Amino acid sequence: MLTLYDYLPSQNAWKVRVLLGLLGIAYETRMVSIFEGESHTPAFLKLNPAGAVPVLGLEDGEAIAESNAILTYLAEGTPYLPADRFSRAKVMQWLFFEQYHVEPVIGSLRFWTLTGRLERNQAMVAGKREAGARALAALERGLQDASFLVGDALTVADIAVYAYGHRAGDCGFALADYPALSAWVDRVGEAVGSGYPVHPYSIDPHSGG
Repeated sequence: MLTLYDYLPSQNAWKVRVLLGLLGIAYETRMVSIFEGESHTPAFLKLNPAGAVPVLGLEDGEAIAESNAILTYLAEGTPYLPADRFSRAKVMQWLFFEQYHVEPVIGSLRFWTLTGRLERNQAMVAGKREAGARALAALERGLQDASFLVGDALTVADIAVYAYGHRAGDCGFALADYPALSAWVDRVGEAVGSGYPVHPYSIDPHSGG
């Protein structure tokens, strides 16, 4: 059976939980205590040298890190990762966009905001906010005449971008300013369903949130 090394408040881990659920894949969960340093132990660093969750442990003992790499591995051969060469490349385009323009910007601002770290990172906040606004504007343009990011059905591109994108309000962005993006958020939320809650950092007593 697959093993998901998880941390509930992580939206990167959320992505993987969603896809595993949508595909009906059984898996075991191993919670990793991020703020107590468990992701930087020698044992965990063998699974992921970068020391971050999520990690997917395979049946043969191998492991895959980086949430979007895990998504593409799991989605292979399913409708969530198109087989068509162009469509697959477009999915990859949005996965790369998410990890460069969304997760390190909106994800960071959200983390700082919800765990009381905004002030100590104040020197970076203005730049992050500008970059976040640019990312949301790019998504708005990309979704002007589209139901989903690639094609007319949910793919791992939508799951990945939605993970932190739909929580932009947690760190001060107004999604209502982006009507096409807001409509997409509603569509993706409906397609994903209600069985995948977003967990606050406050559930972790070590988070400081």
